[in-house]
Amino acid sequence: MSKYDIIVLGSGPGGYVTAIRASQLGFKTAVVEKESLGGVCLNWGCIPTKALLKSAQVFEYLKHAEDYGLSVKDADKDFDAVVKRSRNVADGMSKGVQFLLKKNKVDVINGYGKVKPGKKIDVDGTEYSADHIIIATGARSRELPSLPQDGKKVIGYREALTLEKQPKKMIIVGSGAIGVEFAYFYNSMGTEVTIVEFMPNVVPVEDIDVSKQLGRSFKKSGIKIMTSSEVTSVDTSGKGVKATVKTKKGEEVLEADMVLSAVGIKSNIENIGLEDVGIVVDRDKIIVNDYYQTNIPGYYAIGDVSPGQALAHVASAEGILCVEKIAGQHVEALDYGNIPGCTYCSPEIASVGLTEAQAKEEGYDIKVGKFPFSASGKASAGGNKDGFVKVIFDAKYGEWLGCHMIGAGVTDMIAEAVLGRKLETTGHEVLKAVHPHPTMSEAVMEAVAAAYDEVLHI
Repeated sequence: MSKYDIIVLGSGPGGYVTAIRASQLGFKTAVVEKESLGGVCLNWGCIPTKALLKSAQVFEYLKHAEDYGLSVKDADKDFDAVVKRSRNVADGMSKGVQFLLKKNKVDVINGYGKVKPGKKIDVDGTEYSADHIIIATGARSRELPSLPQDGKKVIGYREALTLEKQPKKMIIVGSGAIGVEFAYFYNSMGTEVTIVEFMPNVVPVEDIDVSKQLGRSFKKSGIKIMTSSEVTSVDTSGKGVKATVKTKKGEEVLEADMVLSAVGIKSNIENIGLEDVGIVVDRDKIIVNDYYQTNIPGYYAIGDVSPGQALAHVASAEGILCVEKIAGQHVEALDYGNIPGCTYCSPEIASVGLTEAQAKEEGYDIKVGKFPFSASGKASAGGNKDGFVKVIFDAKYGEWLGCHMIGAGVTDMIAEAVLGRKLETTGHEVLKAVHPHPTMSEAVMEAVAAAYDEVLHI
């Protein structure tokens, strides 16, 4: 039986990062993967979707070349080539992970792994043992009883990434990150898109002002949005799909080529041996302490299978923290209140901390500032005036409670707020930090100035 210090089950952005950090800390490490290195994120999630979205963005630029004083005739897309490029990007990233694991002397064990009692893992009949076993098996597309996926007419995100033929009409159920990213992509490619959202606004976890702005931007681009609505049944017996949608006004039947179910994710905790070991699970998540130890000594869980936000960067941070704690380093528990969330539709969305409504609910006396990109020189020059930066501060002490952005490139700007909050930066300190002009990022400073009644450009 092969013996390791640490075995990681799953090689997504949580698993492979954990394995590399463990090896760097001197542990003999292996990672078990049943499919492709990099997991869902690199192969079927974060990376290939961003490649599709970039193609959509370039196509949008071509279609609006005249807005920039340019003439482009007969601009068209090759749907197959767009999908192929996305797959090539994902394949390249997966090979990159393979290189990194090899470079860091991490053993890769290919196969389906199950944890066993006595700190062991069974991989397709071969047993391996370790002092520490870290479960990082991730998640998959969640299925609703009213919306069973058949992979053809009712699909999840995997199929949406690799369709052989572009649909003329698509219904997207759910308007979280996955739903709105695919809505933007397919709409840009020329598909007639309808979003059905159960909550009163799209991207319902975001600040209400961001949700309303995205709704306006999407409607302007031709996407139909049905909020406070629910798909109660689908009929796939005909050539396409008929979806019965329950709305405030009554039932409505929508017809389309296919339905994309984007109603969240389901943790991969079945059939991996948790019951045999006695690891406690609650509401689809493995219960862990601040350092990701389960109730059974020697077993840990990180990423989408544990209770934190289901985000790639959270999984990576959890895994690093977990192995550094095992190594005896002094580490602080992760601050889940300072995790940035990013959505890569167009306009992009990025946020961290409390929304305005949450800050009020928690009893803060707040200062709120907002700066529209329509007043930004860089945004005007770039032709990307949709959106704004919104900041929320505690009026008493100047604590930066939240930051919410919607606009071009904001996913690359949110880290300023994350770092500022980590360093307990006050509003006045942000104001006095000179921001470069003209940039999109100076909108952060301008929004802070608006919160403190010192704004100059609106």
